[in-house]
Amino acid sequence: MIIDRITLFLVIIGAVNWGSIGLFDFDIVAWIFGGQGMIASRIIYTLVAISGLWLISLFFRRREVPTPALD
Repeated sequence: MIIDRITLFLVIIGAVNWGSIGLFDFDIVAWIFGGQGMIASRIIYTLVAISGLWLISLFFRRREVPTPALD
């Protein structure tokens, strides 16, 4: 699903950002968009949070396992 890939990408951005905050006390998203209070930063933070919530659904989805072709 394309939405799964988009949300995974956003969650990875969030993880890298949190890692940089934890390790270097540097907020990459805020730096790129001009501060934590800027509307663009807040939109990114919100999208990352919604993406994390969306990915919780992966725990409850049934995974289709491909069956090998019998020749």
